[in-house]
Amino acid sequence: METAPHVSVLEEIPVFSVSEISQTLKRFVEGNFNKVRVQGEISGLKRHTSGHSYFALKDKDAVLDGICWRGTALGINLEEGLEVIVQGRLTTYPGRSKYQIVIESAKAAGQGALLKLLLERKAKLEAEGLFSRKRPLPPFPNRIGIITSPTGAVIQDILHRLNDRYPCEVIVWPVLVQGPGAAEQVTNAIDGFNKLPPHQLPDLLIVARGGGSLEDLWTFNEENVVRATANSKIPIISAIGHETDTTLIDYASDLRAPTPTAAAELATPVLSQILYTLELYSDRSKSLMNRHLQSQSVHVIGLSRGLPDPKVLLETATMRLDDWVERFNLAQLGLIKNRYNLLVNVTLRLRHPKQTLDMAITEFKQQNQTFIKAFTHCFDKYEQSFRMISMCLEQGSYQRVLERGFCWISGGETVITSANDFSRHMGQVVSLNFADGEVKIKPQSV
Repeated sequence: METAPHVSVLEEIPVFSVSEISQTLKRFVEGNFNKVRVQGEISGLKRHTSGHSYFALKDKDAVLDGICWRGTALGINLEEGLEVIVQGRLTTYPGRSKYQIVIESAKAAGQGALLKLLLERKAKLEAEGLFSRKRPLPPFPNRIGIITSPTGAVIQDILHRLNDRYPCEVIVWPVLVQGPGAAEQVTNAIDGFNKLPPHQLPDLLIVARGGGSLEDLWTFNEENVVRATANSKIPIISAIGHETDTTLIDYASDLRAPTPTAAAELATPVLSQILYTLELYSDRSKSLMNRHLQSQSVHVIGLSRGLPDPKVLLETATMRLDDWVERFNLAQLGLIKNRYNLLVNVTLRLRHPKQTLDMAITEFKQQNQTFIKAFTHCFDKYEQSFRMISMCLEQGSYQRVLERGFCWISGGETVITSANDFSRHMGQVVSLNFADGEVKIKPQSV
């Protein structure tokens, strides 16, 4: 009896390549989990330079990788440790044999998570000192900037209240106050107001929004909005939500208003009250001035009673003036007469110019003759002295000595004055200088 060949069970299982298994799993996962919602805590958040965000969602038993592509409009900002509910699709990455969720939207998992994040962010910003930078508000603003939604009752309430209390120039910067991009718009509005030219710069800013839940007001808890508020050079009043609503921008602003309408009241005085006060002060000033004038008038009248009659004072002064005028005229005539007599006496003592010139010529001639005699005498004296010196020089001349039979001996440029000098010139040419000429010899021995 022939037995059937043995066939292994493993040989009946088909063989797949790694790529086939990966692609099969990818199609299965993406086909069955195309849209899912997952709740978990964000862990290991990394923001790539490309703008994509990579993180993990975890609970106490498992971890799920997550990706948020750049440009995805999320309802909240992803923060480390924040518990969120995300919506997206599951996919696999064959290159690393793992699965992950691609995030399409996200929200905080209840107010508890948001409150935890809010407290942590508040502690961080407060430690940096952003909540201690307070600027004084202008008492009478000429221009007010308002950052809020262009639609809704908030802007209308603020404008109506400003028009009733204190009409002034208002610049509205429309922004989103909720949802994706709202925080960036509010930040850009605050920075934009601060970068306006000086002649367009507002005196005060109001950041306003109506009431809502913690999620609705989360825009004004974002870090970039708080930092822009704290760094603003223009004072800011925050009016976010109702009186019981508190956001981080309230701590960074210079003043918090319980409502947008209250912000308009805090930003401006009441014009009617100012006018009433000015009118009251004006009436008081007029009354005080009238009382002062009346008091001074009574005082002047009292003083005038103690004064003498002005006519009597004027008559005495007139007589004194006439007396001084008469004395002045007499003194003036006497001074003129005295000066005239002095001039006559000086004229009598003056000489005729020709007489003065003749005397000067005579004196010049005398001095000239004296000078000529002195010069001639001095010249004769120096001439005689010069002749005597010339005779002495001629008598002492070496030429006269040579004429008496003497000579002087020289060897080259040197004058020989002793026997030793002569001995050193043996065998050399020496010169014998006589009165009538020079003789050269070469001595051989002495």
